[in-house]
Amino acid sequence: MDKKAVYHIIGWIVALAACGYLVYRLAIYDDYPSLWASLVGMGWQQYMALVLCVLLMPVNMSIEAWKWKTLIPMTWYEAHREVYYSKLAGLVTPWRLGEYPSRALLRGEWKQTLSMGAVGSATMTAAIVIAGLGSLGILGVLGNIGNLVSRAYTLLVGAVLLLQILALVFAPRLLRRWATVSHRLILISVAQSFIRLACWCVQLALVLYALGAYQSPITNYQSPITNYQLPITNYQLPIYYLLVTITPNVPIAEVGVRGSWAIVLFGSMNAALAGVLLWGINTLLPCLISLFFAKNNKTFA
Repeated sequence: MDKKAVYHIIGWIVALAACGYLVYRLAIYDDYPSLWASLVGMGWQQYMALVLCVLLMPVNMSIEAWKWKTLIPMTWYEAHREVYYSKLAGLVTPWRLGEYPSRALLRGEWKQTLSMGAVGSATMTAAIVIAGLGSLGILGVLGNIGNLVSRAYTLLVGAVLLLQILALVFAPRLLRRWATVSHRLILISVAQSFIRLACWCVQLALVLYALGAYQSPITNYQSPITNYQLPITNYQLPIYYLLVTITPNVPIAEVGVRGSWAIVLFGSMNAALAGVLLWGINTLLPCLISLFFAKNNKTFA
């Protein structure tokens, strides 16, 4: 059996396993009445916010494709095809570890793809941790969120950030056998990661607003300097992604993790529903779209 046949078989196994898992998640979800009630009770402004959130999904994926295209030169179509297809593999692997191997499967260039995948993953995590810690610091100074995250957890997150920074600093030397990585390329990737995180935060704010969960249990803080009411909820958005990212989970429990942290941060069951709905928009929809890319994919030919 030649290498192309092996890629062909593995590709179909990954796709079928992911589709099976997707059907399973939809089948076991038992709170559709609550979802329907929340949707029926929305006004036109809430519906528009939800539509805008869905429309931002391809923007989110395009930012990731742009980032991937920056790390490994390729066409825009190839970048989108690999990014969308990798969503399927990420759906069935812990911490989405299957995303970059699936991209390597499509490219047939394992060493370079996995090396650049490690860089892309590290820069995304670094951006999330930096933004989350910054928001935690702001809210900690304001004295409004001190009990949400323990000092031990904050130290753990700080240790993760330190390890990420060290890994990125030494990445050009560590990966030089398999890929060409420069500190300039890493900085560009970090900047692109911040842009993608900003898109996530806007989507989260929109879906929270759509489901009536944007009212934070933490009251707005009035700045003594500018006399401006700071929207505390806005600072909670990157903290949400920080907690979801650092919390150990596997895909089968990811929805529960997202919903639980949404309740902790935003204080309502509607927030939990918003976290689940956003997961569906940014994970399930790309998985479905990836099936259309598969039709023109040589791996599936």
